[in-house]
Amino acid sequence: MEAAAGAEIANDLSPFLRTYKDGRVERLVSNTFVPASEAPGPNGIATRDVVINPATGVSARLFLSVAAAATGKKLPIIVYYHGGGFCTGSAFSKLFHRYAASLSARAGALVVSVDYRLAPEHPIPAAFDDGWAALRWVTTFADPWLAFHGDHTRTFLAGESAGAVIAHNVLARAASPEGDDIDIEGMVLLHPFFWSHQRLPLEIDDGQKEGPKPLFVPEKLDKFFSFLLGSTEDHPCAYPPVEVVASLPCRRALVAVAARDLARHRGRRYAERLQRHGKLCREVTFLESEGEDHAFHLYRTTRPSAVALMDSVVKFIGGGERTPPLPNKKTVVERGLIHDPAMNLSVGAYDKVCWDNLVANGSSAGNNQIRVTPRPMVRNALVVRPLKSASSVLSFGGLVKNGPMRIF
Repeated sequence: MEAAAGAEIANDLSPFLRTYKDGRVERLVSNTFVPASEAPGPNGIATRDVVINPATGVSARLFLSVAAAATGKKLPIIVYYHGGGFCTGSAFSKLFHRYAASLSARAGALVVSVDYRLAPEHPIPAAFDDGWAALRWVTTFADPWLAFHGDHTRTFLAGESAGAVIAHNVLARAASPEGDDIDIEGMVLLHPFFWSHQRLPLEIDDGQKEGPKPLFVPEKLDKFFSFLLGSTEDHPCAYPPVEVVASLPCRRALVAVAARDLARHRGRRYAERLQRHGKLCREVTFLESEGEDHAFHLYRTTRPSAVALMDSVVKFIGGGERTPPLPNKKTVVERGLIHDPAMNLSVGAYDKVCWDNLVANGSSAGNNQIRVTPRPMVRNALVVRPLKSASSVLSFGGLVKNGPMRIF
């Protein structure tokens, strides 16, 4: 919204927005919106939009590499949160559409780019709540692309700038009991926008005496985060304490910073804390792009440093050993059916378990065929997938349905 000439400014939060005393908000970053298309573009990426929560308006754009899907192999899932200072940007804008499409093409991944609610109309923690709702939606596999092409054992959370902070907070929430059923392979934080009013030593004098003026200076970030959080007090969502970082439930993490970015010191310390104290994270990769400032890779996509950063992200997504879910993760989420078509017998079970850790064991006709039928998909279709076995789940004796059923 543009402000009328002569309107009195309440908060100048450049380069993101200005607010006016009459209540209006002027965003200083314009968005050029790009429509989705299930017909693949020149880069071989098909896209489509979904509504995650009609009540809040939270939605997402899905990016599917047609070539990768054609192999028949399950694809890694990247839940991506765009940047923009929590108050600008959109999953449907040209800038973030281009990046998500490139990531999908290069990594051969199914990217879910989340369009979350923006501040100040929707103050923090709305963005974190929306990010969590999106991850929850992804884990239901309620979309055909996710059901047919997504590999639930390779789910990643990713974002740059404010989106990286959202990714962190969503993963931190997954460490709580409400996330016991969620399994995250990795986290990708690009130029995380962490901040607090308590200065780190290098933020007092970071040695940036030459070259272009940095995008951010401490005083501006103090003012910006005070506005976002409604307080001059530091908040753990903006700069997480070590105990929160230590409990993050992912197997691998990549943290990248830019050498001219004021926020780089926080990103480096975050990576160090995760490396030293992470109880579950087995691998931490830290990258620093020399001579670059905050989120440079979005605007200068062909620059060698941007290409190198994308190469590192793609390698990270495709790397790592195929490890089992973390030991603290429960697997039960929603009701489903374990069904023997030959005998027309159905036994109540659970959907969205970690199927790699389940095995059906039975006798007589109970061994014929066991399939898992998740919830109905869109267009009244059902997705039926084989059950992988690893331990005893069911026993059938002739026409008698009996237990026990074990959930691991």
